[in-house]
Order: sequence, then C-alpha cells, then structure tokens
Amino acid sequence: MADLLTETPIDPQEGWVADHVRQYVQSNGTEGHMWQEGVPTLLVTTRGNKTGLARRTALIYAKDGDNFVVIATYNGSPTHPDWFLNLEADPNVVLQVGSEVFRATARRDVPSDREHLWGLMTAVWPDYDEYATRTTRKIPLVVFTRA
Repeated sequence: MADLLTETPIDPQEGWVADHVRQYVQSNGTEGHMWQEGVPTLLVTTRGNKTGLARRTALIYAKDGDNFVVIATYNGSPTHPDWFLNLEADPNVVLQVGSEVFRATARRDVPSDREHLWGLMTAVWPDYDEYATRTTRKIPLVVFTRA
C-alpha cells in the first residue's frame, strides 16, 4: 500500500467542497485555507476503510494548543461522514494546513474534553450547535496530533 504522504488522493468530484479542495491544492493553501469570512480550514487525507485508497476533503478546524480539532457533524445527518469512518479504521492521516503538509494521528474526543472542544468548534462555526439538533447521534469531535 502506498504512503499517504506521497500517494495522489482522490478528491471530491463535484459541488462546493470539490471547488474548495481544488482551490486549496492549486494555490498551495494560499487560497482556501481561510474560507468564507475567515473560517480556518484544513485538508485531511485518510485511507478509505473499504477501498484502501487515499481520500482528501476539506474541514473547518480549531486549534487546541498544537493540535487541530475538527467535528464530524455531517450537517446533522443521522450517519457519520465517510472521512470519519475512515479515521476509525486507520487514524493515521496527512493534513494540509495552509501550505504546510504533514503526518498526523487522529483520536476521538474523550468525555472530559468534549465540552471544551465543542466550545472551540462553535466559536469558529456557530452553526454546529444547530446541526446537533438535527440528529440523535452523538457527534464526534476529532483531535489531530502532529506525528
């Protein structure tokens, strides 16, 4: 199996996320890192849990010390997003934050961190609180630590 850092990932093929990822990659993070009105985004490359292929998507993030925090809301869908399912199968990822590309390891939030991490994320994107009202699932938060 190829190395996530050197493998060419599969990007979203249509819609605004595809446009965002394309812009982010083509500009080496100078465009797309700050999305809309200054919302920070990163690119995460995961290993597909069924296909084994590298897959990349853009996610809003918050910083917690040296770590990067993301949230698997999927706009309040009743199911987890594919990128999160990939992380459950293999927590080793590649992140691009601006122009910097590096390996990282993902972990789910623990109950003692949840309130703090949720607050970080809703400070960046307040709509997450509304997304949580659309689903009965407990929306996971993910912390990426540089490898």
